[in-house]
Amino acid sequence: MLAADQRLTEPDLFRAVSRKGRRAGSRTLVAHLLLPDEQQVVGMSGDRARDLPGPRAGFVVSKAVGNAVVRNRVKRRLRHAVRPALAGLPAGSVLVVRAQAAAADASYPELGADLARCLDRVTTPGQEAR
Repeated sequence: MLAADQRLTEPDLFRAVSRKGRRAGSRTLVAHLLLPDEQQVVGMSGDRARDLPGPRAGFVVSKAVGNAVVRNRVKRRLRHAVRPALAGLPAGSVLVVRAQAAAADASYPELGADLARCLDRVTTPGQEAR
């Protein structure tokens, strides 16, 4: 389980990260990352992002992934995989992980590897935001 200050719960912020953040995808998931300095470009309060003690993460798992049991299992696995990865993200950054339909059949190590690969791609310094 993620701590309360690490959870992303604001619908507007979900949309902003999905539309304006850096994106990297794999077979099982897509990771969107919005860094604090990019949040001002989107029109969000930069002060609010700097006041946060650390990065936040949110998850999107649609019905295309499977029934409620499958979706909740995928969310639990993704939360468990994201928790240690949040420590490597800058304070104030926002991560949204969107599960693909293939995530339903993926094992935990496969989800973890795909997440690590996607995070590595969105955090590389030379990459520009969309």
